[in-house]
Amino acid sequence: MLRALAVDDERPSLEELLYLLNADPRIGSAEGAGDATEALRRINRALQSGPGGPEAIDVVFLDIHMPGLDGLDLARLLTGFAKPPLVVFVTAHEDFAVQAFDLKAVDYVLKPVRKERLAEAVRRAAELTGNTPLIPVHEPDPDQIPVELGGVTRFVAVDDITHVEAQGDYARLHTDRGSHLVRIPLSTLEERWRSRGFVRIHRRHLVALRHVGELRLDAGTVSVLVGAEELQVSRRHARELRDLLMRRP
Repeated sequence: MLRALAVDDERPSLEELLYLLNADPRIGSAEGAGDATEALRRINRALQSGPGGPEAIDVVFLDIHMPGLDGLDLARLLTGFAKPPLVVFVTAHEDFAVQAFDLKAVDYVLKPVRKERLAEAVRRAAELTGNTPLIPVHEPDPDQIPVELGGVTRFVAVDDITHVEAQGDYARLHTDRGSHLVRIPLSTLEERWRSRGFVRIHRRHLVALRHVGELRLDAGTVSVLVGAEELQVSRRHARELRDLLMRRP
C-alpha cells in the first residue's frame, strides 16, 4: 500500500486532502505537513529509513504556493536525491503544469480536488511503485476519458473522438466540437483503443476508422479525410489501413 505525505500551508485544504487520501484503498498511510520545510525534514527521515523502513514515503502530494520554500522548489530539491518519493502536485493554479512535468511529476491535480481526479493520480503513483490494491478499486468508465479544462474535469465519449495527435508526452484528442489535451502518450491510447477501432496511420496520428470519410491516393502519397481535416498516412501504415477500411462494415 502507498505511504503518502500531503503538503499544504492551508489547514482546511490539507485536512480535506488527507481525508480523500485515507479513503482510497491504495493508500496505506497518509500524514500531513504544513509547509515545504517541514515536509523536507520528514522526507529526509524517510530517505534515511530506506524504502522498506518504518519512515518510508512513496508519494508526496504537494501544493505549489506556500510561504518560504514553495512546492516547485521542494520538487527541485528532491530531484537531487538518489531515490526520492514520487510527486503529485495539488494546486489551484494552472500556470505551472509545464514546470511541474519538467520536474517529473506523476500528475497535476487542480483544486478544488475531486475524489475521482485524485483517485486517478493515486492510480498512476501505484502503477509506478508497483503497488496494487488489496480490494477492488472502481476503474474509470472505458467509454469515456476525463479531460481537465480550467479546473473542471469533463468526460469525453471515446466514440466522439475522430483522431488523436501526439504532442510529446501528451496527446490531443480531436472531436467535432473541439480538442482536448491529455497527459497520455499516443502509444498508450493506441493499445487501449485498438479494440474500439482506432488505428495508427502515422507516428503522430491515431484515427477512428468510423470517422474516416475518404481514403485519398495522389502521386504516391496516401491520406485520409477525417471530418474536414486531411491527415497524411505513412507508407508503413498505408496497406494495413486500406485493408481495414475495405473490411469495415
